[in-house]
Amino acid sequence: MKIQDIIEGKKEWRAHVARVKALPQDYQIVYKEIQKYLFKVGPIELTEGTGLLSGIIDFFEEGAALEKGVIEVTGSDVAAFCDDLIKDSKTYADIYQESADPIVSKAMKKDTNK
Repeated sequence: MKIQDIIEGKKEWRAHVARVKALPQDYQIVYKEIQKYLFKVGPIELTEGTGLLSGIIDFFEEGAALEKGVIEVTGSDVAAFCDDLIKDSKTYADIYQESADPIVSKAMKKDTNK
């Protein structure tokens, strides 16, 4: 990664954070919880810029412009909202599972052949 890429990434992130801070307080709170949730669940695309997170902010900005409460926008189950956003995304858990399956399978074969 070049130094210019790092600088551009920081600029992009700062602009992203500024957009979050411009949201109404209730939207900011829910956004931060969504961000934490997505960082824990680990969709791979989160490491490729702010695309998914920026899309959430776009959605929130539209809701705020229409003077809707954040729960009207996301629904009362925010985790389900997040899961729906990433349902077709590959996660780090998927990668780990894919790497573990052959190891477990090999160990099972070895154990049953004894």
